Amino acid sequence: MSVIEHLEALRRVLIISLIAWAAATLGSFFFAGRVIDFLLNHANLHNAVYFAPGGGILNELKVAMYMGVIIAGPVVIQQFWWFISPGLHEHERRFILPLIVAPIFFFALGVAVAIYAMPLYIAVLGRFAPQGVAYLPDLSQFLSFVLLMVIGFGFVFELPVVLFVLGMLRIVNTRWLYKRRPYFFLALGLVANFLTPGADPLTPMIMFVPLYLFFEGTTLLLKILGR
Repeated sequence: MSVIEHLEALRRVLIISLIAWAAATLGSFFFAGRVIDFLLNHANLHNAVYFAPGGGILNELKVAMYMGVIIAGPVVIQQFWWFISPGLHEHERRFILPLIVAPIFFFALGVAVAIYAMPLYIAVLGRFAPQGVAYLPDLSQFLSFVLLMVIGFGFVFELPVVLFVLGMLRIVNTRWLYKRRPYFFLALGLVANFLTPGADPLTPMIMFVPLYLFFEGTTLLLKILGR
């Protein structure tokens, strides 16, 4: 492909991705209010306030835009692999479908864990408030906190995809990964404790166990593939 053809292909990818995001955002807007109600009830916060006249609809638009990113994600990933597939060897192209499905699955899993852990976050942070002080949720700040948490969990759960791609590109190999297993064990433990706080030692295991299994499983898969 010439440079012009590459630019035309990139233009096509960007246009399709933006259309998918815009359509998903528009569709999500009609359900954003229900999503906000669900998040507030799940966090045991039955009342929230906003401080601008248009705060209600702007917060719904914010939620719809984030939902648009998540819903349009499969289309964006598919377009990305379509763009780079001409530069792949025949034996490498067999990984395209798994590498389209895997990021979607692991991101969705991270989102589910984030929603589950959200009440724990709210409860733990509330313990640091001075006695006699009550939390009055500002809807905008609450949604920013939750949406950032959801996106963050989704990206953290992409660990096996990142390791697999790095392994297939020969940037890392199984020998390097196994040699640094203690460091990964410690790092994943710290990430789990930060992302799933709780008074008991079992709560962080909700995140640590799957992350460590992802690490071991991906490393084993790379070993089987001779990387």
